[in-house]
Amino acid sequence: MMESSLDIKDLQLNALLEITQAVNNNLPEDDLLKIYKFTLLADLKINKLALFTEKNEEWHCRVNFGTKNDLIGSTLPEEYKELKNQLGLIETSFDEFNSVFPVYHKNKLLSVVFIDSDSKLGIQNRFLNALTNIILVAIENKRLARQQMEQEAYRRELEIAKKVQNFLFPKELPKIERLQIEAFYLPHHDVGGDYYDYIQIDENKFLACIADVSGKGVPAALLMSNFQASLRALVRQTKDLKEIIEELNHTTFVSGNAENFITFFAGIYDFKTKVLEYINCGHNEIILKTDDGIQLLNDGTTVLGMFDPLPFIETLQIKNLDEFFLFTYTDGLTETFNEEDEAFEFDRLLEIVKGDCPQDLSEFHNQILGLLNAFKGSRAFHDDITMLSCRIQNK
Repeated sequence: MMESSLDIKDLQLNALLEITQAVNNNLPEDDLLKIYKFTLLADLKINKLALFTEKNEEWHCRVNFGTKNDLIGSTLPEEYKELKNQLGLIETSFDEFNSVFPVYHKNKLLSVVFIDSDSKLGIQNRFLNALTNIILVAIENKRLARQQMEQEAYRRELEIAKKVQNFLFPKELPKIERLQIEAFYLPHHDVGGDYYDYIQIDENKFLACIADVSGKGVPAALLMSNFQASLRALVRQTKDLKEIIEELNHTTFVSGNAENFITFFAGIYDFKTKVLEYINCGHNEIILKTDDGIQLLNDGTTVLGMFDPLPFIETLQIKNLDEFFLFTYTDGLTETFNEEDEAFEFDRLLEIVKGDCPQDLSEFHNQILGLLNAFKGSRAFHDDITMLSCRIQNK
């Protein structure tokens, strides 16, 4: 009897050493489970076992031996997902097993293990429980470490994207008597897919634009940074707005793999001729306010990046413009929802713009944002919000 007990202790010690060495060697999860299986077979003389673990909220068998049917990949019956954390074995009628025990770590169920247990081997079974706990906790710690590394990598990626996006927006916007431009940007995430710009073309002309890329987060920000670089390069090469749009569309089509698209509005104003040339590429309704009333700038072409070449394209000119107010925005503004699931919508925005606009365009943006916050109540914004306003006094 003593020799038998010593043999068991030797086997347990060998098993513990093998498992500990495997954990210390930082082996992959699958390799740890293989060593666990062979250790049980060789050192502990376990005849039947099925170990179930959870991944992506689904429980499947990861280790199995000794049974008539192969259980690898089979799902865990629902009633065993609620096993309480306790020492010792629990009786079960699951297939060819008569005992089951849960493996917990910090109140989290890591595994459910079925065995065909001999009640005379109580000490052996408790050791099996402890050994399983060691291997499963090691696997859980590896998962948490991997998750932490992925989060850290994403955080660094996000910081880079934020820095890149900060370079997208102009450092300064004109605020002189004949030209005032003001912008507001509120990303839904730390980075977003909205973009606005002001580009001085020559002493008489400037370009103002706003854009919204499909999608959110880092991919959208990176696509938009490529778009901005292309736009600024093209403006240095040509003042032809139609040609600029055709090239932007081609660049977006290639870089977005025809899977992402960009809505875009651009206007070029000439102080000398008093002409505003614009194009709307599938963007929201842009509001032009003059002494004669409101005009909506909707025409031009479809979204950029979906077709190459564009199925149709037209730039439009509005002449004899010496004083006007241009308001541009992205759909995160009009698609803000309140607690009754109603959208803010364009008509509410139009009524605001029809009213008296403050001389301070920043104050005007704050006014809109205040109304938007009051409208949404406790609801969160679900998209990036961007506004770009332009006031011209060219007399």
